Amino acid sequence: MKALIYARVSTKKEEQETSLERQIEELSEWARELNMETVQTIAEQHSGFDLDRRGLYEMLEAVKKEKIQALLVQDDTRLGRGEAKLAIIHQLSRHNVRIFCKQQGGELELDAGESTVLSIIAKVEELQRKMMNQKISWGMRRAIREKGFNPAKNLKNQGMGGREKKEVPMEQIVALKEKKLTFEEIAATLKGFGYDVSRATVHRRYQEWKKKLEERDGRINDRVGGVKDGNDSMGTF
Repeated sequence: MKALIYARVSTKKEEQETSLERQIEELSEWARELNMETVQTIAEQHSGFDLDRRGLYEMLEAVKKEKIQALLVQDDTRLGRGEAKLAIIHQLSRHNVRIFCKQQGGELELDAGESTVLSIIAKVEELQRKMMNQKISWGMRRAIREKGFNPAKNLKNQGMGGREKKEVPMEQIVALKEKKLTFEEIAATLKGFGYDVSRATVHRRYQEWKKKLEERDGRINDRVGGVKDGNDSMGTF
């Protein structure tokens, strides 16, 4: 099991630095006892009430990139204090990361109140996602009804030889991406409206659109710069 060790103290006093070293040493030994592979160790000196922590973001980044399965901490307050702690635990749970607490001698156990709060947060997020998908569904249905848009005609260049390029509704893809949906979620939404597209196709077409947008902005900036240079030259006569 891939594991990440996270240690934190709140101040930069000398005795706190010693505590930080002790946390790392004890957690490293515990990881070996649990037969875990320690992929990364993060230690920082920062208030637990603050979410603006470099080590915290390094942890979340490692969870995504290194496919971390377990997080080892000395106790739950090392993750954070108050609402900050619950927010971090919620993010880790979304990535199916198991939290092991040395103080408790195993996986982290929250009290009833904290468990209830996290359960409510998860349900609210699920409802928001469903409402967003429903809103998108209504919008696309209205486009079909009012503008005669036919999602079944999702292929172009037919009969021209070579690989057929699927037509995808870029406006909807961009709108969904701005709503923070993943490419996989966008592909699933489009499939419900007759678009036989994969996550890879959606990702590729979005990157193509983004590149064209950047190239267009670059040309506009070049023209603006040329006009400015011309005006500057005229001013020298």
